[in-house]
Amino acid sequence: MRTRISLLVAVVALAACQNKEAAKEATIEEPVAVTEVSQNTPQADDNLWLEEVEGERALDWVRAQNERSLADVQGHPVYEGNLEAAMELAVSDERIPYGRIIDGQVYNFWQDDTNVRGIWRRTSLSQYEQEKPEWETVLDFDQLARDEDKNWVNKGTDCFVPQAGPVRRCMVSLSDGGKDAVVNREFDLIDKVFVADGFSTPEAKQGLAWIDADTLLVATDWEQDGSTLTESGYPSSVRVLQRGQSLDEAQMLYTGDKTDVGVWPWSQTLDDGQVIYGAVEADTFFTATYWLLDGDTPRKMPIPPKATPGEIFEGYQLVTLQQDWVIPEQDASFQSGDLVAFELNSFLKSGVLPRVQLVFRANERQAVNGVAVSSAGALLSINDNVTGRLLTLTRTNAGWQTNDVELPGTGRAGIAFSDKKSPIVFINYEGFLSPDSLLRFDARTSELTTLKSLPAKFNTDGLVVEQKEVLSKDGTRVPYFLIRRDDVKFDGTTPTLLYGYGGFEISLLPSYSPGLGRMWLEKGGAYALANIRGGGEFGPAWHQAGLKGKRQVIYDDFIAIGEDLIESKLTSSKHLGIMGGSNGGLLMGVMMTQRPDLWNAVVVQVPLLDMLRYHKLLAGASWVDEYGDPEIPEERAFLEQISPYHNFDQETEYPTPFFVTSTKDDRVHPGHARKMARLFESAEKPFLYYENIDGGHSAAANQKERAKRTALEFTYLADRLFEEE
Repeated sequence: MRTRISLLVAVVALAACQNKEAAKEATIEEPVAVTEVSQNTPQADDNLWLEEVEGERALDWVRAQNERSLADVQGHPVYEGNLEAAMELAVSDERIPYGRIIDGQVYNFWQDDTNVRGIWRRTSLSQYEQEKPEWETVLDFDQLARDEDKNWVNKGTDCFVPQAGPVRRCMVSLSDGGKDAVVNREFDLIDKVFVADGFSTPEAKQGLAWIDADTLLVATDWEQDGSTLTESGYPSSVRVLQRGQSLDEAQMLYTGDKTDVGVWPWSQTLDDGQVIYGAVEADTFFTATYWLLDGDTPRKMPIPPKATPGEIFEGYQLVTLQQDWVIPEQDASFQSGDLVAFELNSFLKSGVLPRVQLVFRANERQAVNGVAVSSAGALLSINDNVTGRLLTLTRTNAGWQTNDVELPGTGRAGIAFSDKKSPIVFINYEGFLSPDSLLRFDARTSELTTLKSLPAKFNTDGLVVEQKEVLSKDGTRVPYFLIRRDDVKFDGTTPTLLYGYGGFEISLLPSYSPGLGRMWLEKGGAYALANIRGGGEFGPAWHQAGLKGKRQVIYDDFIAIGEDLIESKLTSSKHLGIMGGSNGGLLMGVMMTQRPDLWNAVVVQVPLLDMLRYHKLLAGASWVDEYGDPEIPEERAFLEQISPYHNFDQETEYPTPFFVTSTKDDRVHPGHARKMARLFESAEKPFLYYENIDGGHSAAANQKERAKRTALEFTYLADRLFEEE
């Protein structure tokens, strides 16, 4: 389905970025018992002034903390070496140019030392398969920023694909400084210029979808004053915009409720070239209704609220379930995590749900990722015990069949890009110690070949990867990966970094991180990746086990892994550090307040920390289905129990944390990190703080800023964890 729904996708992108650089119905359970609320909970919040994102007093405080903290970290002997390594890796040409296929050409967005903001470029498919393709620049974002005196950050493109003729019209999304809010402008792909008097939308958190070359579906902040947005700050209505019309003239197609997370447009091209379109009304972060709007009356797509529609394959709409689905009239039932399908044209003609078929059922240690459709077949991507696996997908008279695709090894394997007009599917493969490879899969022959492979970016001699398991507090088996030297002494002295996320059904899989390798593993550090509940490693049930009042199990899982690393005598509390961003930043805050004795370094990236006000800040209201609603007394009681901001104790000795956030983050409010750091300051406890003035939710607007942030983080970790006994 061609749609610009960005909530969960954006969170996934951040987690993937952090992991690379460091690198829904379930059985109803009783919520975790709520114990007495901390007596240290502030009755009145004296730090609300720090929530004024660009308030003069707040920014003065930020600049003072930046100056103090940067002087501290940048003065460490290893910083310059870390920065040099991070910069070299960030701008290196030795990267695989992933992209997408349009009209037989591969389009790629590329950043390097010269193209700091990046260029959008293209090459032929045959050239792309060469070692050094010849690229043609389509759009230079650095030049655009200079011409317009803007801090433009590329947020992607959405092109209209006609049934016949070349692709010409694209909408380019531009962010000022990396925010989620963007402006959209129409771009001519053939003439390589923005279209004079073409489609254009002002800055907002918004979504677009093409109906035809002269018609767009648009969801945006229509009045530019927030009055048409949901309580979560996202669009609440979809309108149709014809070429030549102003936004004021756009015709209303669908309006949701203020309490929705948001309403976005979607469109999908059928095998015969027909375009169907509509609106996605997200009632919560995990539930949505897909409306067809191509008639006089909106029609619901016949899928459960917790389900994700995917590609169309041989006329069948593929759907991944995040809840059980019972269909009495068909005497059929399906399980959460199943991949199912139904004949889409039959539904479009009759309005009746055709017989739903089971395509693939994941076992308890698997999860469906997605399906790529080519002109000669389909390829299914799944997690299997937290590693990647690919299967060919075939529809026969006897039902749906799958066959394994043999991969180079055990690691992350995912679909990079495909084209329904081509039999070729491109696959990304990597592991903790295996650099990225681009594999070429021919759906006609099932032949898999390595097309491109990166050279090693760090020395892996003597490194080993282990997948381990630990029993959590409630007896659940929780896996984690450990990368260490094979000759390590189990005497409790190995500097060890434990990374985690644990939310929103996001999976943390093996990946190759040159920065982690160069700045940590090469220097003798060990790295652990936690596959705790709340993630998607084992499908919807693994995620839903930690929703709302059940969330303590996520934190128990992470603590159990930390304790296991210590009990094995690999490391000790003095040499154990942790890192996480966004929801993982909340995890870091909880770990710091619940078990301050267990860690000696905590990197808290773009975090949520005030869990009693998170729903009032930026996109926070959209996450109540994950965390709980502070306006509901019993849910508020649990949130107050875990909220790092409300469990800070002036008498407790905490590890010195490093807070990292961004002024331009319009998803997770920088006030979370600011206010928590202020508690440390008021209690005269040591802490470090860095707030990038630009950068959006990744806290870095371009490769150089990202390299600086990474160098700062690993310098801090080295200072805290490589201390002499």
